[in-house]
Amino acid sequence: MNDAFLQHQRSWLCPQATGEWDSGPRPHAEQEHPYRTCFQRDRDRVIHCSAFRRLDYKTQVFVPHEQDHFRTRLTHTLEVAQVARTLARALRANEDLTEAVALAHDLGHPPFGHAGESALAEQMAEHGHFEHNRQSLRIVDYLEHPYPAFRGLNLTAAVRECLARHSTRYDTPVCEDFAPGLQAPLEGQIVDAADEIAYTSADVDDALAVRWISLEDLSQLTLWKLAWQRVAASDAAAREIHKQIRATKTIVAVLADDLIAQTAANLALPALATRDAVQHAPAKCVCFSPAIAAALEELGSFLLTRVYQHPASLQKSQDARRCIGDLFAHFVEHPETLPGRYLTRVENDGLHRVVCDYIAGMTDRFCLAEHDRLCGQR
Repeated sequence: MNDAFLQHQRSWLCPQATGEWDSGPRPHAEQEHPYRTCFQRDRDRVIHCSAFRRLDYKTQVFVPHEQDHFRTRLTHTLEVAQVARTLARALRANEDLTEAVALAHDLGHPPFGHAGESALAEQMAEHGHFEHNRQSLRIVDYLEHPYPAFRGLNLTAAVRECLARHSTRYDTPVCEDFAPGLQAPLEGQIVDAADEIAYTSADVDDALAVRWISLEDLSQLTLWKLAWQRVAASDAAAREIHKQIRATKTIVAVLADDLIAQTAANLALPALATRDAVQHAPAKCVCFSPAIAAALEELGSFLLTRVYQHPASLQKSQDARRCIGDLFAHFVEHPETLPGRYLTRVENDGLHRVVCDYIAGMTDRFCLAEHDRLCGQR
């Protein structure tokens, strides 16, 4: 990377941001690229890996491709990346690092969303456990194997740390490779917030589309009322369906506007004046104001009871857990049915971990097809 760009970056980034000079080492040394930043290279390696492509057929909340417009794990990831880049630019954080982390943050998710994660966690309870943040790191560090000299994508330490410390209400950070007790770098915290912003708006949109919730249900919720008022004020004559569509998108704007203002105020505090101070702070500096945080919590609780615990969703979760449990038991009992490239790792990694890696990497449809082929019809 040329000196002119580095000089520009030093003048642009806020003091708490992560510059190229803060990227940390790669597991395996390599020459810098003449015109791409180290974080652009990390982003490109994520986009071109097979685990990223498989996100297209993994469940976000609603089963993908049962209806063509539901979010998949891939479209969710793209929405997170878009929101995260916008937040990073507004806060003068490193957009390239933010984007790389956003695109990689869900690589470790197994098929069938959080039901799949719970099922694998049960199977691995006595064999080293399973958690999707840890699995994301395992994918970029080991399971992806595009280079002949070593395993993994050889990502920078900064990207790997942000992935390890990824934390939302549904994510628990796993930091064995990094100093315990610290916050994620600024860019990692931005991705955490973008993740929550993106899935909140998207889950409302998808739940409305499938009619699990109604506009009347939402009308009692503070965050929805704020979004609806903005839309009504900008185009009072719009049809209700257009107001609904715009209001689901405006949830993103309400949350982003508040987050940027609150985070900028936090970063102006003397106690958070440096990158190191941000990581050693007792709480995240990227956050919402108390009022909007409460409104988001209210909407999150509503989604939990009305969407994530909807009877149809619970039935899908039960089916998913049974499918994964059957497959896991089959491969443990009949390891010879694993693909050859997985069998070669059993001696070093252990049979249960290899089976877990194989199932976690499956798409929903492949997992169901393998279950029907190996375990009989559901």
